[in-house]
Amino acid sequence: MQNQVLTPHVYWAQRHREVYLRVELSDVQHPDISITENVLHFKAHGHGAKGDNVYEFHLEFLEPVKPQEEERINKIRMESRVPNDSFANLKRGYLFMYNLVQFLGFSWIFVNMTVRLFILGKDSFYDTFHTMADMMYFCQMLAVVEIINALLRVTRSPVIPTLIQFFGRNVILFVVIGSLEEMQSKAVVFFVFYLWSAIEIFRYPFYMLACIDIEWKLLTWIRYSIWIPLYPLGCLAEAISVIQSIPVFSETGKFSFMLPYPLNITVKFSFFLQIYLIMLFLGLFVNFRHLYKQRRRRYGPRKRKTN
Repeated sequence: MQNQVLTPHVYWAQRHREVYLRVELSDVQHPDISITENVLHFKAHGHGAKGDNVYEFHLEFLEPVKPQEEERINKIRMESRVPNDSFANLKRGYLFMYNLVQFLGFSWIFVNMTVRLFILGKDSFYDTFHTMADMMYFCQMLAVVEIINALLRVTRSPVIPTLIQFFGRNVILFVVIGSLEEMQSKAVVFFVFYLWSAIEIFRYPFYMLACIDIEWKLLTWIRYSIWIPLYPLGCLAEAISVIQSIPVFSETGKFSFMLPYPLNITVKFSFFLQIYLIMLFLGLFVNFRHLYKQRRRRYGPRKRKTN
């Protein structure tokens, strides 16, 4: 079976009357570069974003290339997509194992909740926390690794959206639900846990397979599409849990505190939750915008040059 033909990443720069191209491939074998009038044809076997494969592209210039310039363009420099890194394999193994553990954890939650829903029906809503909390605690605490990876540039994940998702979920899990027994038996917990796990059982295997240069097109499409309905629904479920917890925090005075003399004012924790509701939807906007850009880069229409 012949390898699938893919398009490599190509960087373009122009300075005065010179054009510079960089093709992100390493270990290039038998490059075939030619020019037909105003089109540059490139085809080679090398290691790129999709592993070892055949990569090719056609680049159209605005004007025909002079014959004497073809020799210069044939000297295009093929640079390695990945710099020499003696720890590359170690990083891949580490990221693979992390994503595998998270995938197994969230899959356990999702499958168990689904089975309990079919067996118990609506009754399964009210004891979700007591049956699933330990595993959800583990997965959400482990997710701090994603912030560390983003800060250390182990992954290309942007820091801000990663922080927003991590802290947003943990406020809901540990503070709003975990600290109040009154909240732990509410049906909204089921929907929060179910929507979280429904997103992650596709996100983590996508990253897991990317660590070993494997792409499953159906999984890729789901990863870049499923957030469209699930993220707003998850945000809505989180908002409902916050709204339901505000009266409880107000009545019990939990986490409330008094400002020192001469103010002597009691600041209720429910006030911070009201502010958090606003931040929750702002965070949704930031993450939604980030995910939309990712999807557009992946599946958006390619711009065509016009004369």
